[in-house]
Amino acid sequence: MSKDVVVPSKSTLTLSQVEGNLVVGEDAVIRSVGPQSKLSVLGTVECEENCVFECSLSAENLEGNGDVTVQGNLTIHDRARVRDGHLIVAENLVARTIDIDKSLTVGKDFEAEEVNVGGNIEVKGNTKAQSIDVGGSFSASGGVEAKTIDAGGSVTAESSVNIEKMVAGGTVKVKGGHINHVDVGGSFESTDSLEFQSINVGGTVKLRGKSIGGDIDVGGTCRVEGDLQFGRIDVGGVVEISGEAKGENIDAGGTLLVRTERAALQLSGKLDVGGRAEVEGEFGAQDIDVGGSLRAKKVTATNRVEVGGSITTVNGVAARLLKIGRRGEVTGPIRAENVVISTRAKVEDVYAKNITMEEKARARNLYAERINIESDCQITGEVQYTESLRTERNVFFAKAPVKVDKLPL
Repeated sequence: MSKDVVVPSKSTLTLSQVEGNLVVGEDAVIRSVGPQSKLSVLGTVECEENCVFECSLSAENLEGNGDVTVQGNLTIHDRARVRDGHLIVAENLVARTIDIDKSLTVGKDFEAEEVNVGGNIEVKGNTKAQSIDVGGSFSASGGVEAKTIDAGGSVTAESSVNIEKMVAGGTVKVKGGHINHVDVGGSFESTDSLEFQSINVGGTVKLRGKSIGGDIDVGGTCRVEGDLQFGRIDVGGVVEISGEAKGENIDAGGTLLVRTERAALQLSGKLDVGGRAEVEGEFGAQDIDVGGSLRAKKVTATNRVEVGGSITTVNGVAARLLKIGRRGEVTGPIRAENVVISTRAKVEDVYAKNITMEEKARARNLYAERINIESDCQITGEVQYTESLRTERNVFFAKAPVKVDKLPL
């Protein structure tokens, strides 16, 4: 004798347990009795079209066509499949596999291994899954824990996340947490502290709080409102940091801005900026290459500083080699082993082992072991050297150069 139960279309039936399969007709309503108002189906629930369960439901499988609504909890031990429709669960949803053509809405917590939704997913509680693949958008009010999330549109998480890999074609906004790998076509934003290994975004990145991670690769703009520890930053446009930043390399096609009074930037490798670089505090790196202007409270490079335009500091710039470009200008003292002042460039006070002034360059004071001055240069202050001074024609000295035993610090 069959243990299956069939519910006719457009009817209402009250059940507590089905020992076989449950077949529900179009526009049918299922209710349950008891304090928990729960229906248990030992087999598969088959919904022909637009079924409503005015109770909690548990079953081995769920097969639906059209919309399926569960006004309590939904527990599916194996697979929930809804074709050409939506699955709406008012409270908690637990399943091994979820496969829905249109959208999924969960009123409380959601837990599954594999999730595949053609449209949108909305979870108003916590989410825990191995993989989530959604064609449209994914939004969660609670925490999100997943191995992978792949969204064709946007992802929004209003609480902390713990995700191995995040992929989205549009925008992603999370409230901090941990994401190993971020790959987003549009924009990515974390409104609280984030740990990460890599961020790859086509448009813009915005981080808040105290973030720690690896490489950041952005096609447009990277803004950090807080502190950042990183590996490499490669940005096509603007990098803006409002806090302390420590990392290996920064490569910005446009502008670097490190702002606020306590702002500081420390790189173990190289800074390469196509336009201008401004650091409100102190800035240190191994190599610094700026196409336009560089401004900081103090600049220190263990190897080289090369700037095409201007350098402005309060406490000076120090390096093994410093080169200011043609028509460039340095405001603040220079301390380096080797200094090259290009044609028509202008500097103030220079302390070095070797100084080269190219044609028509200008300086205030020069202090070095060896000094080489080309034609038509001007020195408006004093010149002191310990070993050699070589000059070409038409060099102007406001004071006669002096060979000394010891240079000023």
